Amino acid sequence: MANLYNSEGYFSPTEFAAFTRIEKAEKEAAYRPVVYICSPYSGDTERNIENAKKYSRFAVDRNYLPITPHIYFTQFMDDEIPEERNTAIFMNRVLLSKCVELWVFGSVISRGMKGEIKRAKRKHLKIRYFTEEMEETT
Repeated sequence: MANLYNSEGYFSPTEFAAFTRIEKAEKEAAYRPVVYICSPYSGDTERNIENAKKYSRFAVDRNYLPITPHIYFTQFMDDEIPEERNTAIFMNRVLLSKCVELWVFGSVISRGMKGEIKRAKRKHLKIRYFTEEMEETT
């Protein structure tokens, strides 16, 4: 913790200000807001998974912690089995409730994405839209 006095006991406001800025920057660097990555899964699932990975990396590179359920849950759950799909949708909702923002990628909004967007609006989460090339749109 920064101190107004240096190690020899002399008043040192310049040193204090410098160390205070460093400590603040370190704290900010340690904090990563959690964002929910919303992008298509159905259709060309192989391509969509690769895109979701790319979008997740995009978030990490901007100091966010991405939650991308359709990368994770599809590893051990079958989207073609209605009961498993419903369970995954429930788990997605739980994860979405832990996020500060919803990031929507691409121009195609799937049925599942519509549900996630609707839920985020109901929870008053900030929603940000991006193109497939990861450029933010309004």
